[in-house]
Amino acid sequence: MAITDWPADERPREKLLARGVAALSDAELLAVFLRVGIRGRTAVDLARHLIAHFGSLTRLCAASAADFAALPGMGLAKYAQLQAVMELARRALGETLAEKTLFDSPQVVRDWLRLRLGHLPHETFCVLLLDARHCLIEATDLFRGTLTQTSVYPREVVKLALAHNAAAVIFAHNHPSGAAEPSTADEMLTRALKDALALVDVRVLDHFVVPSHGTPVSFAERGLL
Repeated sequence: MAITDWPADERPREKLLARGVAALSDAELLAVFLRVGIRGRTAVDLARHLIAHFGSLTRLCAASAADFAALPGMGLAKYAQLQAVMELARRALGETLAEKTLFDSPQVVRDWLRLRLGHLPHETFCVLLLDARHCLIEATDLFRGTLTQTSVYPREVVKLALAHNAAAVIFAHNHPSGAAEPSTADEMLTRALKDALALVDVRVLDHFVVPSHGTPVSFAERGLL
């Protein structure tokens, strides 16, 4: 049965307009994005198949162009549209971070970090530079590679903070393996960076580990700072 034959209050688009986006399941939200299905599958059926194929909505959004476009009903045009939607979400959250004190919006910080780092296939070390009110000045991906293979030099972090006249920083790096727990190397690096920045009166407010799926882990909340 085509979606147009469904009762109006069960159709994803109409349901969204009547009850808001939170009322829709992951598959229904993806169906609104897809707009149409393929022969033998409605947009909702196709959305469920895509999520099941990749294992989660997060992995679907992080899929490579080749893997995404290889599936029936997809293609490079649809992949480009999905990436544009993801980038719009990142930029919108980034604007929110720039306008608000980060301590007033911890969930926004986590959401933004997941969008910024959670999909990357390689490990990236990101520095969020903050002003005296703890609002975002700039976010910089400073180093790429696992922290045990790519040296994160404290002097480079200090230079970056001074160049932007930052009063505080938040660190974040992702674990493409999916592990969310901070490693011993993560803790040692954080202590070294904190000590170096203390010499120039720049505070380290937190360090987040961002897994490929799941919730970013805060060093501050774990008492590791």
